[in-house]
Amino acid sequence: MEAKKTPLYDVHVASGGKMVEFAGFMMPIQYEGITAEHHAVRKSCGIFDVSHMGEVMVTGDNAQRAVQRLTTNDISTMEKGQIKYSPMCNHKGGVVDDLLVYKLEENEYMLVINASNIDKDIAFMLENNIYNASIINQSEMFSQIAIQGPKAEIILGQLIDSLPETYYTFNTKQIDGYECIISRTGYTGEDGFEIYCPNAVAVTLWQSLIDIGKEDIMPCGLGCRDTLRFEASMPLYGHEMTEEISPIEAAIKYFVKVEEANDFIGKDVIKKQIDEGITRRRCGLELIDRGIAREGAEVYYEGMKVGFVTSGTKSLTLNKVFAMALVNKPYNRRGTTLHIQVRGKMLESKVVKMPFYKRENK
Repeated sequence: MEAKKTPLYDVHVASGGKMVEFAGFMMPIQYEGITAEHHAVRKSCGIFDVSHMGEVMVTGDNAQRAVQRLTTNDISTMEKGQIKYSPMCNHKGGVVDDLLVYKLEENEYMLVINASNIDKDIAFMLENNIYNASIINQSEMFSQIAIQGPKAEIILGQLIDSLPETYYTFNTKQIDGYECIISRTGYTGEDGFEIYCPNAVAVTLWQSLIDIGKEDIMPCGLGCRDTLRFEASMPLYGHEMTEEISPIEAAIKYFVKVEEANDFIGKDVIKKQIDEGITRRRCGLELIDRGIAREGAEVYYEGMKVGFVTSGTKSLTLNKVFAMALVNKPYNRRGTTLHIQVRGKMLESKVVKMPFYKRENK
């Protein structure tokens, strides 16, 4: 099947973007280069096309109950204009996907899901729609542009007034006559915004932000989006969490609410993990020996295999090499010396605190 193209495809090509197939879409992996784009986001501002992400509308009298059943977080207290991050779990407690819940109106929600999981997620939602809410995939109707970095607010503020002030909130604004959602969210570890707009306005919006930002904004590809999220220790679906890895094992327990009122899929299994404990958990590793530990590399403690790497690369901001790994207890305690098998060599590492990078004033 031929890969899809976002409305910004021609803009990327004209701007020198290196295009690759990702999650069924032709997307820019980089423009000037991953390192330059990474530093631009940390020091100034980067702009990303993330139109490949999925948007699902859940509406109807039982929309809140339907969304609550699908998500481990508590959405019952959400107000209009609020956003919550949540895993969506299967009946065994594994993660089907992680998503954002936007409360648009009373009993009207938008769920933002990962591009590679759109078909799977929709099928799962419909299969478990016991409250007969309206669940409609509107992914092809939306483009999404992310603007991230310390200068993002200044740049976007010249185009749009009254930006959302609080992290994980949103408002709606008219851009060229089209209603768009402006949310203070991101996947880089920096302050920033994600703009959901009709496809017809995507090119104009992108170019307007480039023109306003001038030398302070840089087009960025998915390559640096991954290095940025990694050093901020943000989990990536398919790596730090899968259908075989629970939110508790992935170290995102904060987004799991097992109060009696919350009835979500997989709750019994996850509550048991919380009450009785788990045998493994995601942790951060800093490599002492030279080398990069990639996904799947085995982790050892005194010759005994105790886990595996889920993501690993060099932190371009800190100039150190890190990995995230799923490691058996108690070997994931901070300060523990572990060895990672990389190309036949055992590289020394130590368990360190996550996130590896945290922006100031966060």
